[in-house]
Amino acid sequence: MPANSSALDFLLTRRSRPAKTLRAPAPDRAALTPLLTAALRVPDHGKLEPWRLIVLERTALDRLAALAEARAGALGLAADQAAKGISQFTESPLAVAVVSAPVASEKIPAIEQARSAACVALSLLNAALAAGWGAAWLTGWPAYDRGFLATGLGLAPGESLVGFVHIGSESAAPPERPRPDLAARVSWAEA
Repeated sequence: MPANSSALDFLLTRRSRPAKTLRAPAPDRAALTPLLTAALRVPDHGKLEPWRLIVLERTALDRLAALAEARAGALGLAADQAAKGISQFTESPLAVAVVSAPVASEKIPAIEQARSAACVALSLLNAALAAGWGAAWLTGWPAYDRGFLATGLGLAPGESLVGFVHIGSESAAPPERPRPDLAARVSWAEA
């Protein structure tokens, strides 16, 4: 079996970048297209394509920051919680909203479709990192607020947000962090 040691080395050392360290420039449409293409090459039982992507450029991010500020006020959020949700839009040079958009199917359960959408987010994150960009997958309270999602992103009933994948130029390398203990997290079923 042919090995792709470069890909395996990348996966063994990959590291999301803190979103607050991402700056302009972000990938333009030509640079973003192969990342989006790679993101959509995920397990998709039944070929339902139960996801969609919304690319959020600077003006869209500014609009979402204003909406997040208004929603935080309407929800009565504490100032620090509100600020954290708003800052992901004010500080990011580019983000892609990954939407889980389940398709009615007698064969493919909705949970399996949602998992496929989560694979899209991880594939986009990894594609951006592999291409040399800094990237982070964030959620926060805006990702779960139906008012924000419907007004800001046009999500329909039944759709949900997997997360925002922020992509830009890395301004600071993150320190390495402890990794899971393989022996503590893996068991082997031998029979």
